[in-house]
Amino acid sequence: MVLEAPLVVTFCADWFRTREWLRQRDAADNFANFMGFHVAAYDAMIVAQNACLGFEDAGLGICYMGTTLFELRAISEFLGLPETCVPVTTIVVGYPNEDPPKRDRLPIRGWLHDETYRMPSPSEIDDVFEERERRGWERYMANPGLKRLAEDRGITTLAQFYTSEVKYPRDFFEACSEAMRKFYEEKKFLP
Repeated sequence: MVLEAPLVVTFCADWFRTREWLRQRDAADNFANFMGFHVAAYDAMIVAQNACLGFEDAGLGICYMGTTLFELRAISEFLGLPETCVPVTTIVVGYPNEDPPKRDRLPIRGWLHDETYRMPSPSEIDDVFEERERRGWERYMANPGLKRLAEDRGITTLAQFYTSEVKYPRDFFEACSEAMRKFYEEKKFLP
């Protein structure tokens, strides 16, 4: 999609300009830390979501690119980002040439809480994930190659599929987590 979309936008957690302003005014630099990253990253996601709503309102299609997290360093180098400025998410924007079905989402009762976090019972977990488990499993098993991979590995549920070497393997996620940690350290967001 990145190569075909007429517009690709990367949103960044950016404290660099603020830190430069502070330096030029001989003020304390209190933002080159994880708290600074957290604030900047969530602000960037809020801006990204608002941009997406605007694009969609104008009849454009958008897609968040999950690969941004796996390619932090390459994107940062490509964009020439300074320290305390890192990619958070990327969206592709264009006029849709298809109308794919919406992705399965948990029902609101699975993530909305009233006043305090409500610990779900095992039966509530089953109830909340039932539709997603069924539809996701049907979608993957409709693909002969994925079905064969699941059968060969004894995978019988969507949860097992998601955490297997076929979809999201632990070793890959741990390696990506470590690469992210090192990257954020180099960018001065972690000690």
